[in-house]
Amino acid sequence: MMTVTKLWTQRELMWYWTQREIRVRYKQSLLGIVWAILQPAALALVFTFVFSYIAQVPSDGVPYPIFAYAALLPWTFLATAVAMGVPSLVNHMGLITKSNFPREILPLSIVWAALLDFLFAFLIFIVMLLLFRMPLSIHVIWFPLLLILQVALTIGVILLGATLNVFFRDIRFIVPLLLQIWLYATPVIYPVSMVPQWLLPYYALNPMVGIIESYRAIFLHAASPAWNLLAIGTVVTLVVLCMGFVFFKRTEPLFADII
Repeated sequence: MMTVTKLWTQRELMWYWTQREIRVRYKQSLLGIVWAILQPAALALVFTFVFSYIAQVPSDGVPYPIFAYAALLPWTFLATAVAMGVPSLVNHMGLITKSNFPREILPLSIVWAALLDFLFAFLIFIVMLLLFRMPLSIHVIWFPLLLILQVALTIGVILLGATLNVFFRDIRFIVPLLLQIWLYATPVIYPVSMVPQWLLPYYALNPMVGIIESYRAIFLHAASPAWNLLAIGTVVTLVVLCMGFVFFKRTEPLFADII
């Protein structure tokens, strides 16, 4: 079973592979890591035009551009990491067949590279908070907790998806569709207040609901995280993370033969 101790002993290789992932991602790119900012910013502008000016979706009293960007930040992190992490094992067949290579490095390095993009794009979020004069409160101390939950969920989903992709190669075709559905099942475009109360406990089974709603609470409303939604999402996140690690490690000995 993979342990934190084992990962710590592999930290140099993990860091090297994360750097490599970042270099490959932005190799011969005109704007480089600036794309990490442009993607959520461009989506926020499009969503503002379509869902604020045309569809007139409410934003809980917050200017829609920053309302959308606050959700697109964590969502883009998850979607980018999952889209690139699921095929990570199959894309490196040569390394998978080497018994001495720690295979978990491949999907995990995708997560750390996506996290760097997230932190870089988060700088623009800080600028937006200042421009829209959003008051910050003591509740922003919960930001590290939300980030940890977000990373844990992403790792669990990627480990599950990457492992399944080894056995069923059409998984990589299903992922974009599932991410699209997941997006609309998450309060990125609309606020949680639009969800009927009777549906809320089931809706919160989507871990991104509590995470995104809590981001908006601590940064846009100077309030504490949405603990009721976050509690349900945390349980689901831990289940997904444990399932991902167990499934990955139990099937890992078969990777080389199948690939």
